[in-house]
Order: sequence, then C-alpha cells, then structure tokens
Amino acid sequence: MQKGHQRRGRYPVNWPEQETTMLKAVNPATGETVREVTPDTDAEVNAKIEASVKAFKSWKEKSFAERGKLLRDVAKYMRDHVNELGPVMTEEMGKPKGESVGEVNKSAWCAEHYADHAEQYLTRQVLESDASLSYVQHLPIGPILGILPWNAPFWLAFRFSAPALMAGNSCLMKHDPNVPGCAEAIEKCFREAGAPEGLFQALYLETPRVEAVIRDKRIRGVSFTGSSRGGSKVAEIAGSAIKPAVLELGGSDPSIILADADLEKAADTLTLSRIINAGQSCIAAKRIIVEDSVYDEMVGLMKDRLSKLKVGDPTDESTSVGPIARPDLRDGLHKQVKQTISEGATCVLGGDLPDGDGYFYPVTLLTDVEPGMCAFTEETFGPVAVMIRARDEAHALELANDTDYGLAASVWTNTARGEAIASKLDTGQVSVNGIVKTDPRLPSGGTKASGLGRELGPHGIMEFVNAQQVWIGPAKA
Repeated sequence: MQKGHQRRGRYPVNWPEQETTMLKAVNPATGETVREVTPDTDAEVNAKIEASVKAFKSWKEKSFAERGKLLRDVAKYMRDHVNELGPVMTEEMGKPKGESVGEVNKSAWCAEHYADHAEQYLTRQVLESDASLSYVQHLPIGPILGILPWNAPFWLAFRFSAPALMAGNSCLMKHDPNVPGCAEAIEKCFREAGAPEGLFQALYLETPRVEAVIRDKRIRGVSFTGSSRGGSKVAEIAGSAIKPAVLELGGSDPSIILADADLEKAADTLTLSRIINAGQSCIAAKRIIVEDSVYDEMVGLMKDRLSKLKVGDPTDESTSVGPIARPDLRDGLHKQVKQTISEGATCVLGGDLPDGDGYFYPVTLLTDVEPGMCAFTEETFGPVAVMIRARDEAHALELANDTDYGLAASVWTNTARGEAIASKLDTGQVSVNGIVKTDPRLPSGGTKASGLGRELGPHGIMEFVNAQQVWIGPAKA
C-alpha cells in the first residue's frame, strides 16, 4: 500500500487539528487499497483559501499572454509525462489504459485551447447608448471552487480550471475522495509548470466538510460536476450565499434511430458511446430509441458488437471495458438491471454479477424497455445498453423527452431531418449522426435536472466573470 504525502505544516497556523478519516483510493480491478491520504485540517484549508486570494490579486493583473504561457507550459508537462499520469487514473478508478492516456492529452488540449482563445472570448463588447462610449468588459471575480467526481479526474479538472484561470481567477479543486492520487498529480502539473504559489491548489476533504468551503466569503464561485441530488445541495448552499454556480449533473441521454439512418454506423458509434469509461459517463448513450421498422435489425447489430467486447484488467491494452469504480455503484447498477427485467424487459446479454476480485460488470443489453421501467426513468451508470421501440418520429421524440434529465442526445437520420429534430429535444447538447462528446471549442451543459450554466467554448469562460457595464460621458446630445 502506498502512503500519500502528509501535508502537515505547509502553512504555519495554530488552529487545533480535528479527528479525520483517511481518504482511500481502492483499485477497482483488484479491491486493494493503493493509496491513503490524510485530509486537510481546518487550518490547512483556511491557509489554502488565503493563498488563493493572494494569488488572485496578482494573477488578475497578468496579461492574456502571460496567463496563456502558464497554461501552455502545463499542457506541455502533461504531454511529456502522459505515461506517468494516465496510470494513476487506471489505478484509482479503473479507466482502461488507452482511455487514460487519451484523457490526459484531451485535458492538455483544453488548456491549450483557452490559452489560444480566451482573449478573443472575453473581448470588450461595445454597445450603443446615450454615452459617448459604452461597453461591457469581463473581469475576473476571485477564487473559484471546483467540486469534481471520480469518473474523468483529469478532464473535469481542466474543463473547470482552464477557462477560470484564463479569465484571471484562481482555482481550488476539491476532488472526489476516491482519487486523491489524481488530485495530487494534477496539482503537480501546475507546480512543475511554474504556477504562482496558491494559483491552483487541491483540497483534500471528506465530502461533508465541503459546505463550509462553499460558504467561505473568500470563495467567489462554485463549479460542480456530479449527481443531480448533489447538485441540488450545492445550488442551495451557493444560492443562499449569493454565489454563481455551474452544475453539470446526471443524464439519461436518448439516441433516436430512425428508419433512414445508417444503422451500421449508428451501432458502431452507440456501442462506443455506451462503453467508454465502462459506461460511467453522464453523456453516454443510455436510452437507444429505435423506429419500429428497423428495431429488430438494430437490436441484432448492437448485440453483435457488444458481445465482442472484452471486460477485464484495465492495464491490459486488449481490454475494452474496465471495472465499475466502487462496489456500491456496481450493486446499484445490478439492482437497476434486475428491477428492469422484473418489470418486463428482456436481457439479451449480460445481467449477472461475475465471480472473482474487483468490481467488474458484464456488458449488458436490455430490450423491450418501456416508459416507467427503472432503466428508462433512472440514469444507468455502467455498460448497460437499453433498447426502446418507437412507432415513428413523433413517438421517438416523445420518448426521448420523457425524462427528468436533459443533458445530451443524438439523432440518426438524414442531416436535414436530424437538424430539425434537434430543436425539439429538451437537452443542452445534440449530435446528428455522430457521437455525443465534450469539446473545448463548444459549450456543454444540461437543462432540467441535468444542470445549470455551461462549460467550455466561449460560453463556459463567461460563467465566472463580472460582466461590467461601463458608461463614459458626456451623454450624446
């Protein structure tokens, strides 16, 4: 068992230390504890927030070029050390080796994108009024807290921090207790790239202690990625403290397959979407809604592809699907599958818990799923594909929107028809004849129970700035 760093005394304060529970990282492929980290004391948290305030005061005065240089240096460090950083994810949350390397590189791309485009995104906007000159300028607001989950440890950290930092804010990252090694590695990327002291820091905290950090007056905004229940709580706390909050929450994402679709391509893409990160993704294709005339054919195509996937050791390059991150998550997924079957669905593949070590779950295909069944109404976070029959386009749209969630969707049909359908879907993101993904160049976020605000693209960098109106006289005659 590897012992995490002890961070006692990094900042000299005299507050008493409280009893704490160690943060443990358990390898989900083996069930073994691989890392333990001592949580920050209240005194250390206070010192880190104070350091973030201090860093902000100087960082906000830096030019876009100076900020961009740091982000590019961070990205270079990540690319140069990708084979050291990726395995930390594989070890702590079970992401297959190839996906881990891909996530590190995508995170570096996010840093580079904002380094290149932040100044353009935040350009002063001149607006006509009775002033001699009137405009809106976009000013940083201060330390931003990112509360992040375990399923994409590097990507979600940079999705939150890259735009916030390029806007001139400082960042504090409270990562999931399951991935303390990832949190430490991300912080090291900034340190090795020469980031100013306090600009980007990891907070090592048990979840119940996060509320006090959100409420701290020195924290000026909150970015949260996680469950809808957790997001509701964060929104309540941030709202009561009158602070902006961006929430990227759960999804029960529909994929509509109409009779004129390229079924082979759709099956290839939806198979990949459903099993990336062992299906533990908010934007994965979860409810596959197929027009009646091609339903049986599409079921056959999905079964053929899903049955060939290898579930196993995430360090093995031939593995397609790694383990579920925690035993309680696997148990919850299995309960959803069994309940859906008991409600009348057919299990075509998988559906049984395997023997042996680790938290593996078989690739599962459920057909004949209908509204009201568990796998239709709830988010399934794992390699479980759900097939739903629709009478026609109108019925498919009705089924797609019949959910409390509204994160993302895909549509498979001819281009013009798909574009017309997109505006009728209650989601924050729609892909026509392609995989749903997050991209630094495009805004991402949800509606309904899937969240508030947007991340990424030109919209994401606007979430944590003060859009300040400036009116300069004299007034026009």
